[in-house]
Amino acid sequence: MKNNFLRFNDALYLACIWISGASVFIMSLIIPWGIFTRYVLGTGSQWPEPISILLMVVFTFFGAAAAYRANAHIAVAMLTDRLPSSLKRPFASVVDILMTVVAVFMVIYGFKLCGETWGQNIGEIPWMPVGATYLPVPLGGLVTLVFLVEHMLLGSQKDRAVVTFDHEKIEVEAI
Repeated sequence: MKNNFLRFNDALYLACIWISGASVFIMSLIIPWGIFTRYVLGTGSQWPEPISILLMVVFTFFGAAAAYRANAHIAVAMLTDRLPSSLKRPFASVVDILMTVVAVFMVIYGFKLCGETWGQNIGEIPWMPVGATYLPVPLGGLVTLVFLVEHMLLGSQKDRAVVTFDHEKIEVEAI
């Protein structure tokens, strides 16, 4: 069961990284297009700015979930890393509880926000409901919640061993 949960979280973590990376990549293509149409063609496209903002929201919430799992989120580790070793574990538990509260809040109120705004449309992108633009908030919160459960039950990802396969020989290395 533990290995299945870790494999699922590894796949979810990789998906978060790919989603975040693809969002930044697409933004880097869309923003120059908006600049080109505005300043070179003199017409200005209406859709690049709202799509770029949506992609930034996707990048932010999925990237933050991946950063939390990798224990690379600066806001989470900033305080606990500076504490004496005797206080690190209790304060890390407090951080986990507070992160859980934030993630649950994001999931519950994020889905409420999506539901309440689903019938509205974005002026520049009339086919996209406003509620769809808020979906990264509860989905990112849900992914963060899954990673929080993993962190609380199994410890930090950086402390676990990784199994690699090299010519039918299994090596276990600590991250």
